[in-house]
Amino acid sequence: MYRKEDSENLSVDRLFVRVVHLHRNRARKLYHSLGLHRGQPGILKLLWENDGLKQKEIANYRNLQPATVTRMLQRMEKKGFIFREQDSEDMRVSRIYLADHGKEVKEELEKKIQQLEQETYANFSEEEMTLMRKFLLMMEENLHKVQDE
Repeated sequence: MYRKEDSENLSVDRLFVRVVHLHRNRARKLYHSLGLHRGQPGILKLLWENDGLKQKEIANYRNLQPATVTRMLQRMEKKGFIFREQDSEDMRVSRIYLADHGKEVKEELEKKIQQLEQETYANFSEEEMTLMRKFLLMMEENLHKVQDE
């Protein structure tokens, strides 16, 4: 349960972890109503822009392990969001395409994404959003620098 008095003594790192956890849970609830699991909306968005990608390309774009992408795509295929087709030039490779359901869910998913953003950033000014973006990019850069240590 949320108690403001508990939050005032937490480190920035702990608060960050709590916010990420709450955001993930809220996203899970919103996307679950569409039959989607965590990470799958990002794959759909990628395919809406670049239909017919190779599985390896999806893994690279989304910065995911190939085995993780394999499991995600299997689930998405079972639910009718995507389908696979062999590459015409390299029979060892399959390309991932949006199925009708993957195309039809676009508008509703975009509404859910917008809802999540509005709920998350309610009461933030443009200046605060600009600063937050700057800080998050700095954090990302810091962590990329030490990722392989």
